[in-house]
Amino acid sequence: MALDFTAIDFETANGFRGSPCSVGLSKVRGGVVVEEASWLMRPPENHDHFEYHNTRIHGIRAEDVAEAPRFGELFPEIGAFIGGDILAAHNAAFDLGVIRSGLEVSGLPGPGYEYVCTVMLSRRCYSLVSNSLPYAAEEAGVPLVNHHDAAEDARACAGILVDIAHRNNANSIAELYLSLGLAIPKQQAFQPGDGLSKQTIAALAGVGGGGGAVAGRPGVGIGAGQLGRAWSNWPEEGTNPDPNPAAEPGHPLFGQTVVFTGELAIARPEAKQRAAELGARPESRVTGRTTVLVVGDGFVAGDLRNGRLTGKAKRVLELHSRGQQIEVLSEGEFLQMVGGR
Repeated sequence: MALDFTAIDFETANGFRGSPCSVGLSKVRGGVVVEEASWLMRPPENHDHFEYHNTRIHGIRAEDVAEAPRFGELFPEIGAFIGGDILAAHNAAFDLGVIRSGLEVSGLPGPGYEYVCTVMLSRRCYSLVSNSLPYAAEEAGVPLVNHHDAAEDARACAGILVDIAHRNNANSIAELYLSLGLAIPKQQAFQPGDGLSKQTIAALAGVGGGGGAVAGRPGVGIGAGQLGRAWSNWPEEGTNPDPNPAAEPGHPLFGQTVVFTGELAIARPEAKQRAAELGARPESRVTGRTTVLVVGDGFVAGDLRNGRLTGKAKRVLELHSRGQQIEVLSEGEFLQMVGGR
């Protein structure tokens, strides 16, 4: 057995997951990156507008990809690079969702992939107050200079997975998952005409459902103009719905106890409902049960170091320093996980 896989990272043009404009891939053999590839691309037709917030994050503009092939035209090359490898991604629900939605709106079939999520693995194997890519990469000793460059992010993801495997004395992905008592998840193959994903249905209906203006990559905020806004005091909490017992166990929010703080781009009761649908238990206060705090008001992971925190976030840092396994998510990270605008 050998530690073999391909790490992948997408950047998107807008809030719909099926709008990829860039991809980076790192192929790993025996725990070593042996080959890399990256492409710019035009998103699928009718989903190729570039939103300001996404461009602000990754720097890619419509004119930068004007002569590039569309995602559907390029995917055979991407798929050929991946081959039969297990895919690794930091927040795999997002990147696997990009493949699925991008192919769905292109009218193309999609292959099935076994995959691993380094956000989920980071939670299990590190003890970080944020498992965003920069924090996890730092813990793994992986350089990450240009975050949101797809090639660099894929390389960092690969390094995180290799580090976690080494810490668990695992010589393969199968060994790693066996040691953690987990099953390797799989995105099933699909054909045009099969049932569409929720994000694609929402996008085709014109109501938005892929991450919206705050999407891009994990750790992004709402917008530069909102960063100086004061924290909101008492947004409407609403009820705390029960977790969905039929949710996918491999989702990064499954089994988590989630609390929200600050003003979100969506109503807090809606955020709680989306979390519960994916198997999380929403609560209204930070307690000893809390495992995830979602922070609104344009918060990004770097704010953990500069002190721009709500009272709940400060409470999280205090509990984390006492050994409680708890982490902070930006609203951008949360929306990527739930696939919502």
